[in-house]
Amino acid sequence: MNQQAFTEAQESVSAPREECPLTVRQAAKYLGVSTQTVYLWVERKQIPHLRVMGRNIRFLRSDLEPFRASFKQEMENGKTR
Repeated sequence: MNQQAFTEAQESVSAPREECPLTVRQAAKYLGVSTQTVYLWVERKQIPHLRVMGRNIRFLRSDLEPFRASFKQEMENGKTR
């Protein structure tokens, strides 16, 4: 088992999923976009995120829910960020 898989498995066992910060990959899957898009939004400060130990980026699901709703609304209206 690689380190990332171990960490994700450990997080899912140790606390409810809502309380665990999401990785970039998990956030991208939740939002239905690529990881590159998530990194771009972070760089542009368009998405709420946390920096952990300097370079690691994490997301709280509670912060992503309103962002996801507004993103989906913009997509339905034909707009993009």
